[in-house]
Amino acid sequence: MEIKALASGSTGNAYIVGDGQTTVLLDAGIPVKALQVGSGFRLRQFAGCFITHAHKDHSKAAAGLARLGMDIYTSQGTIDACGLAGHRMHPVKALEEFQLGTFQVLPFDVEHDVPEPLGFLLTSTATGEKLLYFTDTYFVRYRFTGLTHIMAECNYSREGIQRSVEAGYIPIERVPRLMKSHMSLEHLLDMLRANDLRRLQQIYLLHLSTDNSEEQRFREEVQKQTGAEVYVC
Repeated sequence: MEIKALASGSTGNAYIVGDGQTTVLLDAGIPVKALQVGSGFRLRQFAGCFITHAHKDHSKAAAGLARLGMDIYTSQGTIDACGLAGHRMHPVKALEEFQLGTFQVLPFDVEHDVPEPLGFLLTSTATGEKLLYFTDTYFVRYRFTGLTHIMAECNYSREGIQRSVEAGYIPIERVPRLMKSHMSLEHLLDMLRANDLRRLQQIYLLHLSTDNSEEQRFREEVQKQTGAEVYVC
């Protein structure tokens, strides 16, 4: 599985994933021009783009990509919230599997403060690899087997939140919303313990908070938990 992060964080999220035969874009929260440059001007060769939810740091370029001829796969709730339309929009539903090129795709529901947010499980029929992708959720209710790659939000730690509040970086009033819409290090470690990681090769930590995270600590904690290669995007 080839994975390339073009952007990760509150200013924008976009990732290229390919299995050697099919290439897709996961989220499109940066301008189309940046996506063109990051892809080596190969966007027209992509099979499609999966949008997790309506917030602009994940969906900003969806309409522009559709105008370029790229198919967009996301929930109806996201389509409506973003005001998207046209034959390039393909509404998908949680737990209803579909095929895109050599990827078998299973959308699943996650927890966020927008209509119908999704995560995606991509299984390559070409390589047998299995990628789990989720972001902007504080909880994943499902259990997965045979995962080889994980791309997971790891936005903050409890200690990081406490330090930021004490230092005045974030008002305490924002903390409940943050803890109910984003994945903490502690919740991610719990999620990893609950899943089958025997085939796991790589984990990509996404969407780290500028003020509330510690890159080195997060990498070390996840590597200790899983024994896999850990990358911070």
